[in-house]
Amino acid sequence: MKHTLPNLPYLYNALEPYFDEETMKIHHTKHHQAYVDKLNAALDKYPKFQDKKVDELLKELNKIPEEIRTAVKNHGGGHFNHSFWWPMLKKDTKFSGDIAEAIKKKFGSYEEFKKKFTETALSLFGSGWCWLVLNKKELEIMTTLNQDCPISQGKVPVLGIDMWEHSFYVKHRANKPAYLEDFFHVINWEQVNKSYKKG
Repeated sequence: MKHTLPNLPYLYNALEPYFDEETMKIHHTKHHQAYVDKLNAALDKYPKFQDKKVDELLKELNKIPEEIRTAVKNHGGGHFNHSFWWPMLKKDTKFSGDIAEAIKKKFGSYEEFKKKFTETALSLFGSGWCWLVLNKKELEIMTTLNQDCPISQGKVPVLGIDMWEHSFYVKHRANKPAYLEDFFHVINWEQVNKSYKKG
């Protein structure tokens, strides 16, 4: 079973003016596609791992042959992280539901959560992701380097933002704070609630 690039649940320009069409198209068709292709190439000589879903591979990296472990971690992580990311983006959804109550309980308010999440994302040196995860049923903000994934650490991703330059550079250039501010306008809280309930 070959891993495949998922379709976006919206048009490339659907997140304008916050996320631009050009970035979304390049991000999806070039960057994400490359992770899928390289993951498939890494698994080519190992048929026993080809039928596993990408999350299964990442949860049990120690069982992956050493020869391809780094490739699976990097490209499998890139595939999983982006597959998680796309449906989590949508304009005009309301901060509500169980996740809203849990965030307010954990961080005091939406504003305080946004502040802490933004600060954590901006503290990331180099490429990676910032996440809101469930760690043993407890909400936690964390970062991962490159395409490392929280599920490899036994944590459940609830919300995430791609902090690689390819995700924002066309529109935002080097202005990461502006990118993060725009991100909070396109969080699909309905999808975040689904991720939270899975944990």
